[in-house]
Amino acid sequence: MKNKLIKISVLVSVVLLSACKTEKSNLKEDNSSTEKSLYLGQKPPGLIPEVFAPGIVSIDGRFEGTVSFSSELTEMYFAADNEDEETSIYFSKLEGDKWTSIERVDFTNGRKNEEMHPFVSPDGKRIYFTAMDSAFTDEKIWYVDRLEDAWSDAILLDSPINDDLVFFPNQAKNGDLYYFNLSKFKTYYAPNRNGEFPEVREVALEFGHHAFISPSQDYLIVTARNEEEGRRDNDMYVYFQAQDGTWTPPINLGNTINTNFNEKGPRITPDGKYLFFGRDERDIEPGLANIYWVSTEVIEKLRPKQ
Repeated sequence: MKNKLIKISVLVSVVLLSACKTEKSNLKEDNSSTEKSLYLGQKPPGLIPEVFAPGIVSIDGRFEGTVSFSSELTEMYFAADNEDEETSIYFSKLEGDKWTSIERVDFTNGRKNEEMHPFVSPDGKRIYFTAMDSAFTDEKIWYVDRLEDAWSDAILLDSPINDDLVFFPNQAKNGDLYYFNLSKFKTYYAPNRNGEFPEVREVALEFGHHAFISPSQDYLIVTARNEEEGRRDNDMYVYFQAQDGTWTPPINLGNTINTNFNEKGPRITPDGKYLFFGRDERDIEPGLANIYWVSTEVIEKLRPKQ
């Protein structure tokens, strides 16, 4: 009887161990399948920028701009417009292992002519964006909150941020909201105070606009005019935060990133792995502008040694 119980116990242990291995194997396969589907299933780039999702997101003859992914990387929002048309925000979502067809969203329901610069908050509960009727007249920061299966009506952000003309909102992981003040032509941020932004502070940078803060607030990417002789295009630069909280002098991201065309609208993905940006290729047929992505290793290679 005792030997029989031992045999039964061993058999149960073997069955449980086998089931556990099968479950782990299935989980590994599911994770692998999900990872392959991220970023619209595109092959990740290395140190050389590549056009992102050509023919799907980066469409010939269209002007595409800033990109934002949700923290789980299962939702994508970006701004785009055809030449001489208003800018709109577009959206796609990962369902299972497939991304939905890209659709235009209208957060303000026609209250504003243009919507751009979408940014999904780190907790995924809100999307900040810029809305306006015409350039340099009423650029303000708006937001929508996530409901159970939709987004709320658009709300104008109630904060001193909107006392001026402002755009290009983005957040660090701690909720601090960064943006560019068009009236003063400077970068500012508003510390997060339980989801509200009652005060604003200037970010002490030498130059640059369209500033994007890294998730951990250890560096900033900006767009700025290249002032070399014979050059008037925009390049991208990085500022690293020093141990005392100040910002290092700006460092050009180099000629593998910056070209004789305009590089702009930098965005770092929530996982910190990739830099997305727009490249204005109006002189290149057949595109007006495309979205590019590249490994953030290009930034890390520029980081000053401590």
